[in-house]
Amino acid sequence: MFAICIYGVLCSDSVWIHLGCGGLLGFLWIQSTYVGHDSGHYQVMSSRGFNKFAQILTGNCLTGISIAWWKWTHNAHHIAVNSLDHDPDLQHMPVFAVSSKLFNSMTSYFYGRKMTFDSVARFLVSYQHWTFYPIMPVARVNLYLQTFLLLFSKRKVPNRLENIIGILVFWTWYPLMVSCLPNWGERVMFVLAGFTVCSVQHIQFCLNHFGANVYEGLPQANDWFEKQTKGTIDISCSSWMDWFYGGLQFQLEHHLFPRLPRCQLRNISPLVKDLCKKHNLPYRSLSFWDANVTTIKTLRAAALQARDLANPMPKNLLWEAVNTHG
Repeated sequence: MFAICIYGVLCSDSVWIHLGCGGLLGFLWIQSTYVGHDSGHYQVMSSRGFNKFAQILTGNCLTGISIAWWKWTHNAHHIAVNSLDHDPDLQHMPVFAVSSKLFNSMTSYFYGRKMTFDSVARFLVSYQHWTFYPIMPVARVNLYLQTFLLLFSKRKVPNRLENIIGILVFWTWYPLMVSCLPNWGERVMFVLAGFTVCSVQHIQFCLNHFGANVYEGLPQANDWFEKQTKGTIDISCSSWMDWFYGGLQFQLEHHLFPRLPRCQLRNISPLVKDLCKKHNLPYRSLSFWDANVTTIKTLRAAALQARDLANPMPKNLLWEAVNTHG
């Protein structure tokens, strides 16, 4: 796919070919991210060293997102899935809030800072069920930013040098490829096409957790399994679509067995279902459409609560102008 993108950009004058190559690059990012995820869980190669090489290649070099940043956040996500104050994958204030509990300006124990719910956050969250899909195509910009913030911070980062070199590889070939397009219009179109296609993956990540149960604090030893079942949602699909979802449609199975290769997740799914049934725990598997509906309903419920003017916030002229009646 990478070679096709290079050939299309360099050897064709067609706008449509360039647009297609931009979309194909977004699809490459999706598949590369899945390989980076699998190698990050040490599922791909036979040795730790080869897995690390795959992580840097598929993560840093091809997608521009640091595997060091991913491990930092993803490990916390697996340990305390859907904990409002410990899981970074739910801490998107001031843009998104999946629960009204976040309106209390909760402290993030992962980032070590307060997630302030001020008038700006209230305004943004109040329309999050409308802004969710438009924001997804540009969500990668935040991931690029988070990568740089971590790699050039004072925090101890494993394999910092390798990660920085990998990021420099990405920020060499990608701008160079974009610059080879004939004009700025096609360059913008090329970038947006890639980001838009890749947004499907960002949406999928949200579907697996935004509509699930949330809680505060860390799971205890005796309720870790319960927290995993209540904090995840599987996406039901035919086996021939497994390549598209990268195995993460079996979200609960992956959380219970994070080092199990994705090709085995479908095989253990019946066992996990039986185990959940035996212990009277939820096992939720929704279609892609229903998972989207559930996510939007969750965002809308929180948005309507944020609009409740009976809960006063500091003055904000934009907020008052939009919500004035009479």
